[in-house]
Amino acid sequence: MTRFKPFWKLVTLMLFVTVTTMAQPSQVSNNGPMPGHPRLLLLSGEEDALKRTISADKTWEKLHQAIVAECDQLVGIEPLKRIQIGRRLLDKSREALRRIFYLSYAWRMTHQLNYLQRAETELLTIAAFSDWNPTHFLDVAEMTMAVSIGYDWLYNDLSEQSRSTIKEAILKKGIEPSMDSKYNSWLRSSNNWNQVCNAGITYGAIAVYEDQPEQSKALISRAVSAVVLPMGDYKPDGAYPEGYSYWGYGTSFNVMLISALDKLFGNDFGLSAQPGFLKTAGYLENMTAPSGNAYNYSDSGLSGELQPAMFWFAKKLNDPSLLWVERSRLMNSNPQNHLRNRLLPAALLWSNGVKVAQMNAPKEAMWVGEGKTPVALMRTSWTDPAAIFVGMKGGSPGTSHAHMDVGSFVMEADGVRWAMDFGMQEYESLESKGVDLWNMKQNSQRWQILRYNNFAHNTLSINDELQAVDGKAPLTAHSSSANFMNAQVDLSSLYKQSIAKANRGIAVVDKAYVVVQDEIETSPAEATVRWTLLTSATVKVTGANQAELTKDGKVLTIQVMEPAQIDFKTWPTEPVYDFDAPNPGTTLVGFEVKLPANTKSVIQVTLTPGSSAGQKKKPVEPLSQWPR
Repeated sequence: MTRFKPFWKLVTLMLFVTVTTMAQPSQVSNNGPMPGHPRLLLLSGEEDALKRTISADKTWEKLHQAIVAECDQLVGIEPLKRIQIGRRLLDKSREALRRIFYLSYAWRMTHQLNYLQRAETELLTIAAFSDWNPTHFLDVAEMTMAVSIGYDWLYNDLSEQSRSTIKEAILKKGIEPSMDSKYNSWLRSSNNWNQVCNAGITYGAIAVYEDQPEQSKALISRAVSAVVLPMGDYKPDGAYPEGYSYWGYGTSFNVMLISALDKLFGNDFGLSAQPGFLKTAGYLENMTAPSGNAYNYSDSGLSGELQPAMFWFAKKLNDPSLLWVERSRLMNSNPQNHLRNRLLPAALLWSNGVKVAQMNAPKEAMWVGEGKTPVALMRTSWTDPAAIFVGMKGGSPGTSHAHMDVGSFVMEADGVRWAMDFGMQEYESLESKGVDLWNMKQNSQRWQILRYNNFAHNTLSINDELQAVDGKAPLTAHSSSANFMNAQVDLSSLYKQSIAKANRGIAVVDKAYVVVQDEIETSPAEATVRWTLLTSATVKVTGANQAELTKDGKVLTIQVMEPAQIDFKTWPTEPVYDFDAPNPGTTLVGFEVKLPANTKSVIQVTLTPGSSAGQKKKPVEPLSQWPR
C-alpha cells in the first residue's frame, strides 16, 4: 500500500492557492460514486457514437485510420528509455503520452490484441523508471497523464499484476511528488505550468480514485482551485499572453482537465465560465495566417498545427465556424502530418459528430484582444490564400515567455510572409551553454540573445537601447472598417529612457496595402530611431526612400512616405554570440532617423504587395484621425 503524506499537509498546501468565486471546488466532494473504468474522456460504450462520426465523414475516417496505422508502427518499436536531456525528461514524457493515448484509442476502437499488449509493455516500462523527473515537473505531469489514460482505458483488460504495478507508479511517481513543496511551486504559477501540471495530476487522481477516494477528491479540488490563476490571463477577451505555441500547450491541457471533470461530474465547477476563457478560441483561430503559419511572437514556433482543443471549444459554443482553420488542416494536409500531436485522438473525441463540410468560414475579418499581451489580427479574406494578413502586438517584455517584440508585427500578402518573426530559440541550445535564459530582469543575459531583443524584431529601437522590461504597451484604438482596418498601441513606456511619447498604428488600407505609422515626441534630448523589418525575402534598395522585396516570384514594395528623405539600410542576422542560433536566408531592412529634441515627428511606411502595384496611396493623417 502506498503511503501518502498526512492529509493535513495537503490541506495546508491548498491554502496557498488563490481561489476565485467562479470556481467551486467544494462541490467535487458532493457527488455520487465514481463510475467504473474507463472514466477519462470516453466512458464505456461511447465508442459506438464515435464510430458513427468516423463512418459518416471520409475526412474523419482518414484521421482515424492514420492513428491506427501509426499504432501498427508503434507495435514494432522498442519502449521508451529514461534518457534525460539537460534538466528535462519532457521529450520522453510527451512521446509516452502520444504512444499510450494512440495505442489505447486503437485498442478501444478495434479490439486488436496487439495494441493492448504494446500499450501494456510501454506502461510497465515507464512504471519501472526510477522517477519521472520531479525537479522539472512538466515531465511528471505529462507522464502521469499518459500512464493514467492507459491505466484507465485498458483497466479491464490488464492483468491484476500489471494494474497493481501501474497504479503504484501513478501514486509514487506522479501524485506523491505533486504533494511535496520542493516540486509543486506550479500551484502558485500563473503560466502554462499550472495548467499542465494540474491536468496531469488530476488524471492520476481520477484513474486511481477507488483506491484513494479522499486524497483524489482533495487533488481534484486543488486543481480546480489552482488552475483559475493562469485562467485569469484570458481576461477580458481571450488573448493568450504566451502566444500561439503555448496556447497549444497550456490551453489544450486546461481543456483536457475541464473535459475530464465535465465527463465525470457533469460539471466543470465554474472553470469554463472563467472570464475570457471561451473567447480564446477566436484568438487562436485568428492567429493563423492565410499561409497556415502562425503569428509566432514571443516563444512560439512558426508552423501552425491541428489543435484538438478547438473541437472542444466549437462543441461548447455550438459554433462550427471556429473550426475553419482546423478544416483546412484536415482537408488539405496528409493525415500523417498530424501524427506528432500527442493529443490527436482528442480531436475525434470532441468532434461532436460535426462533418467537416459543416465548418464554415468566420464572418469577421478582424479580431482584437486586450489583456497582458494585447493583439490585433487583421485580414482581407478567410478564403483567399493571397489575402493580406497583419498581426500586431502590444504588451510587455516582462510577461511569461515574452521577447522585446512590443509593437512588432507580421505581414503576409500574395501567399508570402514578408514581415516575419524568428520566434523562439530552442531552450536546450541556450541552457547547455550556461545562458541565464529565464532571468527577465532588464540587464539579464536573456536580452543579449539575438532572437529575443528588439533589434531583431519589426519594431522600433531608440538610441540603440533595449526596450524597458517593466514597460507595457496597451491597445489604444482599433477599427474593423473594411477600407481602413487598423489598430494602435502606445509604446511610450517601452522607450521612457529616451523619448517622451511613441505611438504606433498599423492599417490595412482599401484591402490593398498596409500602413505602419509611428508618432514620436522627443524629450529635451535628440533621439536616433531605428525602424526595422525582418524578412526572408531578397532585398533590393531601389531609391532613397524605397526598397523592393522579392520571394517566390512575388514582390513587395516598402516605401517611406514620411520623413521625405531617408536611406534604406540592411543589417545582418548572423549570430552575435556563440549561443545565438544561425538565421540563414534572413535580412533586416530599414532605416535610421535623427529626431531633434522637443519635437513631434511622424514616420509612415507603406507595404504594397505586387498584386496592388500602382494602388494610389491615401495622404498621411494623424493617428488621432484614423477610424475608430
